[in-house]
Amino acid sequence: MKVQAAFAAAQHRPIEIAEFDLDGPRDGEVLVEIKAAGLCHSDMSFFDGSRNWHDYPIVLGHEGAGIVREVGPGVASLARGDHVILAGIPECGECPACRSSKTNLCDAYFKPTQRRPFSLHGRPARAFCELGTFANFVTVREWQAAKIRSDVPLDVICCLACAGATGIGSAIFTARMERGASAVVFGLGGIGLNVVEGARLAGASAIIGVDTNPEKEIAGRAIGLTHFLNPRTVPDVVETIRGITGGGADYAFECVGSSAILSQAVESTRIGWGTTVTIGILPGDERVDLRPRALQEGRRLMGSYLGNVKTRSELPLLVDWYAEGKLHLDALISHRIRLDRIADGFGMLSDGRARRVVIGFDEPPHP
Repeated sequence: MKVQAAFAAAQHRPIEIAEFDLDGPRDGEVLVEIKAAGLCHSDMSFFDGSRNWHDYPIVLGHEGAGIVREVGPGVASLARGDHVILAGIPECGECPACRSSKTNLCDAYFKPTQRRPFSLHGRPARAFCELGTFANFVTVREWQAAKIRSDVPLDVICCLACAGATGIGSAIFTARMERGASAVVFGLGGIGLNVVEGARLAGASAIIGVDTNPEKEIAGRAIGLTHFLNPRTVPDVVETIRGITGGGADYAFECVGSSAILSQAVESTRIGWGTTVTIGILPGDERVDLRPRALQEGRRLMGSYLGNVKTRSELPLLVDWYAEGKLHLDALISHRIRLDRIADGFGMLSDGRARRVVIGFDEPPHP
C-alpha cells in the first residue's frame, strides 16, 4: 500500500515527506493506522547533526498511537479494531529480561532485524525503532504494540510512548520515589515535565524545576512544581537546592544530556542517600565528570531507559492513570499540527517554543 511518511535522507538536510510503499503484515506482525504521533528530540538527531548514523533513508517517529487494521499469521494478543500505543522497546514476554522485574530492556531490542516494511523507489528503508510513526500506516511486530482502552484520546496518550513513559517511569519505576521525598528536575522539556508528573504522583513533598527558559515555570507549576530555578539568575543552583531541601534533594533527575549538569544534579542531592537518575543522552563522545567523593558520600547514580516501563504490560497502566485524572498529559501538549508542518514542529521544539508537539493525522488543514 502507499503511505505518506516523513523521513531523513541524511544529516544536515531538512526532514522530508514522500510517498512510501508499505508491505503488509507477515507472521507475528500487525498493520496499524497511526492517528497521532509525538515529536521528540531523538527523531531530530537524525538530521540535525547530533547523531552518528549512516543507514539512510530512515522513516522517523517512535511516539505513536493508532488502531489495528490487519493482523498477520500467528498474532494472538491483538485483533482488528484494537487501540494501541506503539513502543520502541519491545516486550516479547519470554526472554530473561522480560521475565525479570529488574529491567524493561527486552533482549529482542538488542537483536538487529533485517525486516524493512517501508520502501522508497523500490529500495527498502529503515524505520526508527522499527516503527516509523511519522507515517499514516505502519507494519510492526506484535510485541511492539501495547493494547489500551478505547475511551482515551489517541492524540494525547500517544506521548506516553516515549517522553511520558520515560519521565513518569523514571520517578516511579526507576527511582521508586517514596511519599514525602523531595525531587529536583534539571531540564523541563517534554521528559522533564513528565518527571514532574511522576514525582507528584509518587507523593513528593517538594518538586524543584531547573531550566533556563522562564516560560517553563508556568507549565511546571500547573502540574505540580513547587519551586523554579533559572540558572541564569540564581548564582549557585546547587546551594539553593540544598537550602530549599534542608541539605539536599532526596532525588535528582538530569533530563538535558550534559555532563556539567549531571555533576550539578549529583551534588544537589543529600549526603547519605541522595539518588540521581540520568535520563538525558550525552552528545558525541562526552564523558561523565564527577567529584570522586560525591558517590562515596553515600549518593547513588542510576540510569533509566524509557523509565523502566515494561511496554506492553505497563504502558496500559499509565493510560489508566490518565483516564482516572491522575496525569495531566493534555497540559503538556502545546502544539498540534498536520504531517505537512512537521518541519515547523521540529523548529518549535528546537528553539524552546513548544513543550510537546503532536501530529494529528486527522487534523484539518491549517488556515
